[in-house]
Amino acid sequence: MTFDRHLAEIAREFPQWTIWRSDAGRWWATRHHPLSDAQRDAGGAMTIDADDPDNLREQLRDQQRLAGEFERRAGPAPP
Repeated sequence: MTFDRHLAEIAREFPQWTIWRSDAGRWWATRHHPLSDAQRDAGGAMTIDADDPDNLREQLRDQQRLAGEFERRAGPAPP
């Protein structure tokens, strides 16, 4: 599969992130919206990188899990 196709698939799977591949061949993702201090303290990352698209997907899934755990602990947003 071409790297353009990997980029497109990952971008569709994780629309809240911008995905790209550097000239050096590393795969990157950065969030569209900033994290709170509490989210960063819980392990959230604004930008992640990986050697290959599969590892990037794995890290993005980890970030999704962390976000879900954080939201469950924080409870509903105030009205």
